Amino acid sequence: MQLTGLLLYVLAQLAVGVWVSRRIRNEADYFVAGRTLGPVLATASIFATWFGAESCVGAAGSVYGEGAGAHSVEPFAYGLCLVIMGAVFAAPLWRRKIITLADLFHERFGPGVERLAALLLVPTSVLWAAAQVRAFGTVLTVASDAITFEAGLAIAAGVVVVYTVFGGLLADVYTDVVQGALLILGLVVLAVVVWGEVGGANGVSDALARASELRAGTASEPLGLLALLEMWAIPIAGSVVAQEVVSRALAARSAGVARASGVAGGALYLLVGLVPVFIGLVGPAVAPGLDDGEQLLPHLAQEHLHGFVAVVFAGALVSAILSTADSALLVASSLVSRNLLERPHWSEKQRLLVARGGVAFFGLVAWWLASRFESIGDLLEHASAFASSGVLVIVCFGLFTRIGGAVSATAALLLGAGVWIGGAVIGGFEAPYLASLAAALLGYLALRRR
Repeated sequence: MQLTGLLLYVLAQLAVGVWVSRRIRNEADYFVAGRTLGPVLATASIFATWFGAESCVGAAGSVYGEGAGAHSVEPFAYGLCLVIMGAVFAAPLWRRKIITLADLFHERFGPGVERLAALLLVPTSVLWAAAQVRAFGTVLTVASDAITFEAGLAIAAGVVVVYTVFGGLLADVYTDVVQGALLILGLVVLAVVVWGEVGGANGVSDALARASELRAGTASEPLGLLALLEMWAIPIAGSVVAQEVVSRALAARSAGVARASGVAGGALYLLVGLVPVFIGLVGPAVAPGLDDGEQLLPHLAQEHLHGFVAVVFAGALVSAILSTADSALLVASSLVSRNLLERPHWSEKQRLLVARGGVAFFGLVAWWLASRFESIGDLLEHASAFASSGVLVIVCFGLFTRIGGAVSATAALLLGAGVWIGGAVIGGFEAPYLASLAAALLGYLALRRR
């Protein structure tokens, strides 16, 4: 029943994408919804874009295994990131009338920096998409014993690619309000069920105590101050100007709407994000012995929700995943089609064809990555940290000052990415992201006069 309902829900989503595709005439329609979003649609879109796999499946799984504490970046760090994006960056970026951040770099620093930034930003978006594909595959696997995890990943990747290829951002925006409402409803219903399972207000403290005891043998060693700063810097500094969420602000109909919707979207993210945290905290008491904590939400839904309610919850998870995956694939494609491959003589039809081809290609890459990483959290940590330090530095200087030029921007991008790769991939740094952020800033300032 749940699998059938879930598949029908997915087909409905795909139908929306195909229907909306008839209204897409150019790149602005495909990548930033024609810059027509009002405050409700823009807020819902920003919330739905960011509230994806890590916010639901990953956050509950992390708390299930480790408990909550200073290391719990979800929903607090990512929610704060959205608030900062809205309050500081959304309006100035909207006024530039750009489609990608690389467009800004072209205007401010020249085509060389534009292309370099695009090359560095594409892997980030593909890793984001891979995290959503992995989460979608997990939902499908739990929904039916007949679906293996590998088959679930293949189905998930296919749905994400078809949905995004046809509808673009415009289709996603049309469904974001419904998706957000379903997501909130599904989480609240599951939280109420879990609340009753532990015995209501009187039983919560006992459930938390039991969960803590069950978790005691598996908890990791406490993190040091530098490691905690690194953990919080990655989602805040590493994602505050992420193209996935910036594109939603750029789709607003005015600078004021872009700013207000970013702040409101962040506040909504913080509020709704507390629900998976609560479920994860009591999770070991109501669902002990799970091999993978990321299966907690789908497992609880499978065990305790039935009929239409179970379908609503599964649909809510899929809604969150599709919205985030859609944005990530659109960003990767927009950077390649606009900032790396575009030619002046291309018609709008040719530009759209290349953009849609890019979505399909990067969807396949995301599928491959989803099968190679061991968790959603690993994928998102790499996505938030890779090359983002240099991008943040040159966005800040390029958007708000006249300090520096092409040489300083190039140095910031290369040093930021190089130091992070050296510290996180090769090894040797306790806080590779903070080191990359410092290197990008110092590199920019050292060469600011060139």
